[in-house]
Amino acid sequence: MPPVVLRGARPLGGEAADVVLADGVIREIAAPGAAAVPEGAVEIAADGHVLLPGLVDLHTHLREPGREDAETVASGTRAAAAGGFTAVHAMANTSPVADTAGVVEQVWRLGQEAGWVDVHPVGAVTVGLDGERLAELGAMADSAARVRVFSDDGRCVHDPILMRRALEYVKAFDGVVAQHAQEPRLTEGAQMNEGVVSAEIGLAGWPAVAEEAIIARDVLLAEHVGSRLHVCHLSTAGSVEIVRWAKGRGIDVTAEVTPHHLILTDELARTYDPTFKVNPPLRTAADVEAVRAGLADGTIDIVATDHAPHTREDKDCEWGAAAFGMTGLETALSVVQATMVDAGRLTWADVARVMSANPARIGRIDGTQGRPVAVGEPANLTLVDPSATRTVDGAAQATASGNTPFAGRELPGRVVATFLRGRATVADGAPVAAPAPAAARGGVR
Repeated sequence: MPPVVLRGARPLGGEAADVVLADGVIREIAAPGAAAVPEGAVEIAADGHVLLPGLVDLHTHLREPGREDAETVASGTRAAAAGGFTAVHAMANTSPVADTAGVVEQVWRLGQEAGWVDVHPVGAVTVGLDGERLAELGAMADSAARVRVFSDDGRCVHDPILMRRALEYVKAFDGVVAQHAQEPRLTEGAQMNEGVVSAEIGLAGWPAVAEEAIIARDVLLAEHVGSRLHVCHLSTAGSVEIVRWAKGRGIDVTAEVTPHHLILTDELARTYDPTFKVNPPLRTAADVEAVRAGLADGTIDIVATDHAPHTREDKDCEWGAAAFGMTGLETALSVVQATMVDAGRLTWADVARVMSANPARIGRIDGTQGRPVAVGEPANLTLVDPSATRTVDGAAQATASGNTPFAGRELPGRVVATFLRGRATVADGAPVAAPAPAAARGGVR
């Protein structure tokens, strides 16, 4: 693997510099033209491009094992690299469910073999995601996959006794429970956000309180047992206020917002296009403004994609029969630029915090991912051209599924290159032909 010199890159959007990558780390950061160029180095013109730490997604659905017709670990992680990510956390709602050491190790090894990004499996909280008894949390934590994030995402851990026990259990190995906040009795048959639009178009409504009630309960449980809680895909103004209150009280809670909840509203349901059917549902413009404000002021800690690929058969049908979910790995950074950076609400340094450093810290992988752009740090990096624009084409994306809500939409920013320990996984805006074998990556967990 030859050394790389990024000429004129702007670390975190700051002053231009030449950045030298060698032996898997950042070797040097120098004024333009002043770096010592190693023999045989590949030089990349990066004038004006922003250099970020590799992005980390805490919430990705890779579908393997079980639904390889929608996505595989290889195709999903290729999409992640194309979007600027160097690590993803793979959710547990596979078939079989990732509720044992054997399944999480399978997913982890598939990630190693694919070689696009580091794959960190998320373990199920309950056996089969059924919400009846705890899964093998300790065994998954002790496995080769070293699981530290546990979630029944797609379903809520609705039983307060089970939730309390899970919160208590994960304390032993510094784990975190990531809750899909959805009170099931309040959302039976729900199809979209409950409000004016649902009433006018005749789709069953999904009230905001179904999310907010679970978050309120769980922050109090986390306080009671002294454990970490993470809130998945927060989507309502009320949820932002509850998390803000909990943090003010000193409760160890973190929260995420998805890119689609930063930009899309329930008005899109008027089209009856199932591309816009998602869980939690798209909310109102007021909710969108609230989650943007929460991300800007630090109430919401991270942006997570909730990348949810589906086959054409699962989406190209009537709204009521369609699956919930949309892809997001390849558009996430552009949406954050459009809604937060270009709007003056976040700097590029803030983007590094909410899309790299914070998710790595929450997932307890911050020893190798989400690191500063500094000499001696791992060369897990993303090079972005913020001045570029592109029109999203779902069929042209690296993911195996085309259910993007941004098809035909112009978005700002383009990932020019992604580096995993100094090796380019994306070059000139496209995934490279062949990742290195797992052995060349040193078995990093």
